[in-house]
Amino acid sequence: TSSGACPGVVGRSYRHVESALRPNRNNNIFLNTDLENQFKAFREKAADAMPGSDWTPFEKNSSLPPERADIVIVGGGVVGWSIAYWLKQKEMIRDGVRVLVVERDPTYSQASTVLSAGGIRQQFSLPENIHLSMASADFMRNINEHLSVLNDDPVDLQFNHSGYLFLASEKVAHIMEENYSTQRYAGAKVSLLSPTQLKEKCPWINTDGVVLASYGLENEGWFDPWMLLNAFRRKAISMGVYQCFGEVTGFSYTTNTMTTAEGDKVDFRRIKYANVQMPNSLEYQPVECAIVVNAAGALSGKVAEMMGIGLGPKDTIAGIPLPVEPRKRFIYVVHCPNGPGLDTPFLVDYSGVYFRREGLGGNYIAGMSPEEEEEPETNNLEVDHQFFQNIWPHLAHRVPAFECLKVKSAWAGFYDYNTFDQNGIVGMHPLVNNMFFATGFSGHGLQHSPAVGRAMAELILDGGFKTLDLSAFSFKRIMTKEPILERNIV
Repeated sequence: TSSGACPGVVGRSYRHVESALRPNRNNNIFLNTDLENQFKAFREKAADAMPGSDWTPFEKNSSLPPERADIVIVGGGVVGWSIAYWLKQKEMIRDGVRVLVVERDPTYSQASTVLSAGGIRQQFSLPENIHLSMASADFMRNINEHLSVLNDDPVDLQFNHSGYLFLASEKVAHIMEENYSTQRYAGAKVSLLSPTQLKEKCPWINTDGVVLASYGLENEGWFDPWMLLNAFRRKAISMGVYQCFGEVTGFSYTTNTMTTAEGDKVDFRRIKYANVQMPNSLEYQPVECAIVVNAAGALSGKVAEMMGIGLGPKDTIAGIPLPVEPRKRFIYVVHCPNGPGLDTPFLVDYSGVYFRREGLGGNYIAGMSPEEEEEPETNNLEVDHQFFQNIWPHLAHRVPAFECLKVKSAWAGFYDYNTFDQNGIVGMHPLVNNMFFATGFSGHGLQHSPAVGRAMAELILDGGFKTLDLSAFSFKRIMTKEPILERNIV
């Protein structure tokens, strides 16, 4: 406010003026010219300090976040930046909504977005996931209509439209048929293939054990995750979004306690400040805010705990945690010069093993989710190279050419794994009425990020979903213990 800014202006300018009035030690005359310049600067500073100005008499650390934001997004992955973009896209006037994105990893070297396999598919079992994929694919097809920035190069996602190919054994073929009906009804272009048709399409495949296959005819394939993340980030910043590299370490909040008809006390909390710690520093900045979006991916459960979510008494809403935790997944890069050709789809075997082509030099990436009891430790991103021995037999069985391959490299990344039902959690927490969730996508957050970002912006600014109804993904289902299971998790 002006009352807070003007004293600082006077104090700082007075010292400057006092300095100008000191005699020059060399010739003992007053520096009248310098004095005039100091008074001119004083008048300009005073004008800048009027209400509505961002000027402050104190030196600013450019790495610090602003002291106030309407919406703080915790997590600068692709979901967070998509939400930021759509919030600015929907604002009625320039800078009508002040949005801050806080990301703890300035190098993005451990970000789940850039460590993913980069796939997009419509072959899900839930209509909501199918519609999210279709909307996101449409966004990516026309990405330069949305995310182009004046005088910058066009966005090139390096989208490979080779589709997904799911294989089913006799045991699960009926599930594939049910999924196919759901996908077609939702408008997805998918076809079912018999083993004979599969062999005709992919001569390099061994159809042993395959009873049915499902192939995506359009809007499926893979792309460069970093390019999508950076395109959202670049566009959002150009629209006025603030970014800060730091870590949200806690919140300041108010509490209102209400008593139910049964006499139970319920605490309703509202966040007032998000405390942002600077990297490699003791310095932190409290950011006053109206809304916090928890898009922290694999760490979103810990962010929720900062507001006491899940720490209340058992059998109460306050005692229900956000069921999202990191799960480590390994991706191996293999070289096989005689492997499948350029039209190779993203293949998902019923064993759980998947692979796709990587570039043009006979390279492929492959992976597999471990069994529940074999889940690796999540305190680092080290690769278990021995785990590939669980994958190779399935690869070689399905594609005989893979009997002769060489592992070139590997990396690990984290899923934001929803332990409740492996689906996204989208919406507001019932007891913290200004914390919104966009997390728990369990491996398909990247591909759904364009549509999820739009849905979150609608929920925040319009008060409800407008284009896609994602109310099935609300926190309510966790409270009522009603999971909505996705049967096509990879």
